[in-house]
Formats: sequence, C-alpha cells, structure tokens
Amino acid sequence: MQSPFIHNERPIELDRFPFAQVNRSLQAWDASDEYIINYINEHELLKTDPSIAVFNDSFGAIAVNLYEYNVQLISDSYISEQGIKENFQNNFIPQENLTYLDSVSEINGAVDLIILKLPKSNAYLEYQLQQIQKIAHKDSVVIAAARAKDIHTSTLKLFEKHLGETKTSLAVKKARLIFANVDAQKKRDLSMEKVWQLDGKKYGIADLTIANKANVFSRDSLDIGGRYLLEQLPDVAKNRRVADLGCGNGVIGLTMLAKNPSLEIHFYDESYMAIASTKQNVETNLPEQLQQCHFHVNDCLTDVAENSLDLILCNPPFHQQQAVTDHIAWQMFKQSYKTLKTGGELRIIGNQQLAYHIKLQRLFGNCKTIASNKKFVVLSAKK
Repeated sequence: MQSPFIHNERPIELDRFPFAQVNRSLQAWDASDEYIINYINEHELLKTDPSIAVFNDSFGAIAVNLYEYNVQLISDSYISEQGIKENFQNNFIPQENLTYLDSVSEINGAVDLIILKLPKSNAYLEYQLQQIQKIAHKDSVVIAAARAKDIHTSTLKLFEKHLGETKTSLAVKKARLIFANVDAQKKRDLSMEKVWQLDGKKYGIADLTIANKANVFSRDSLDIGGRYLLEQLPDVAKNRRVADLGCGNGVIGLTMLAKNPSLEIHFYDESYMAIASTKQNVETNLPEQLQQCHFHVNDCLTDVAENSLDLILCNPPFHQQQAVTDHIAWQMFKQSYKTLKTGGELRIIGNQQLAYHIKLQRLFGNCKTIASNKKFVVLSAKK
C-alpha cells in the first residue's frame, strides 16, 4: 500500500509483513510515523548528518526516510525486521547504512538522534528507555511517538523516571510526540527480568523456575490460557518431535519435556526476548535436555520442513502490534498442516468467541474439542 511519504520526489510503497496476510486493509504506517518524519524535516534535525537509533519501526515507515544516514534499527520483532527489509527491497532503496539489532543486542553509542515508537508493554518501554539512557549524550535529541490515546500521564512519568525532563507536542491527526532531555545521573538497570515459580505438582512434574525478559507475553505470571492448556497436554510416545509454536517463555514445551524427557522440542517465536527467555529456562530447569531443544526466531513455521513434526502445541495471538487480527493464527494453522507428519496433531487453545474450530475443520477435515470452559476451548486437529 502506497504510503503518504515522498522521498526524492518519489512515492514510497509500504506493506505490512507477511505480505500474504488476509487483511490487506491494515496500513503499514500510522499518523505518528508521519508526525515524526514531518517534525524531523521541519526542524532540520538531519542537517548535521547525525547518528540515529530507531526503536520499534514496525515496517520501515521511519527508516525509509533516513536510509542515507547511519541508522541502527532496534526491534524485538523478527516479523517487523523482515518487513522493513522487504519494503526497502521493493522500493529499490539501499540498506548499506542500516544496522539491524535485536532487542537483546548491545547498541552502539553515542547517538545523536533517538526515535522511539511506543511499544504496547510498559515493561518493555522501561527497558528501552534505559537503553536510550545508556546510548544518549548530553546533546542527543530524543523523540517518541504514538497515538494520542496511548500516551498517558503514567507514560510520561516513565520517561521522567528513566530519562529526565519530558514534555509533549500538540496532537496532530490523533498522534502525539514526546520529547525528553536525558539526565546522565538517572539509574540504569537493564535486566528488567521477572522470575516466578510454576507449581509443577498440578501437572505431574517438579516445580519450574520461569524467567521472563521485558517483552515476553504474560511475564509476571502464567496466563490463564496457558494454564488451561497445560492441564490438557497430550500423552506422547518417546522420541517424538514436538513444536511449541508462539512459545513465549517456553513453559508449554518445557512442561512437555519434563513429562517426557526423550522428546525433541522445537521452540518458535517471532520475539527475540521470548526465545532468549525460553533458552534460559531450559538451561535453568532441564540442562540435561538442552541438546534436545532447538530455538527458532521465525515468522511462525516459515521454511520449516514439511512432514517433520509429530505434535504442535499453540496458543495463537489475535493481534499484531496495535492491530487486532486473526491472520497470524490462520498462518499458524496452515503452516502446521504442512509441517505435521501424517497422523500428527495440532493442539491449540483459544477464546471461545474466536471460533478456531471452523478454520481447523476447513484445513484438516476434522477438529475435536478436548476441553472447554466459559472462556477457553482446547481443540485438536489431526493430519
């Protein structure tokens, strides 16, 4: 979809990634992207050839306007990273000045211009504000942006806590900018890790210690959907190949491995922090099985060999960043069908109203309800 951005008198076309998603009406940019670019140009912030760090650029709307400069792109999302690369290629824009960094990598300082699209998670926002505090110098310009409705008094307090004096712009097209002065005396603590105990007795295993980095889903405790799926895990024969798809902190696959130490477990997530947390949790709880575990930062099951898995366990997301959408779940189901062996099983949990059974019946030709309550349903489909 063509964006409102014009660079060197040429319109730029941006698409959400993955390109095959069903809902093509979702834009690859928003008003806050426009606001940032317009502000930077109007205030001639690029005149001094600055070093730039951009946090959470979803699909390249910001980066495509800065490619002539030294830019570090920091993201926890593998999908966003791939989307930016594809959009650059499709617009024939060079990428040699771009450095792609995941959320757990070291950022090179000192940075002159720091741009932040607000993430959904406050914990991840705090982590990134601490990263900014580390890479900024006394003359750094720090600009954050989001929809006006997503910027609260509590948001500004986090900026003041971790960076320093903070103010906001007027709203334009329901978007707003945040400006922060960096106080070098602010305390830095980049760990932002939450650790909690899983009561293994409920699931027939020993207790597990679960560590969660800042952007991991349900980092403070076991989410109720995950808890219900743990109660409905299947019995699996020895030496089978099992995938924990959209693994988060890996608690589902980890529990399967604790119940059946012979399994080969593949963990998949598009979040770098999720995969880092999962690997840490295996090392902490089942180090003797580490060689049987494989950790994949990926777009669902893209490029995974067909007919290679015996069981896939999944709690599908129903949003991508700020957009509510079921295209990720649909992609997970289609790719699961391809990657399962004949007789292999996909077992998922979902909210009752999402009606995943219709999709599974269409794809697999069968769908069985394993368990249900007022909120959730656990479904099984076999190839």
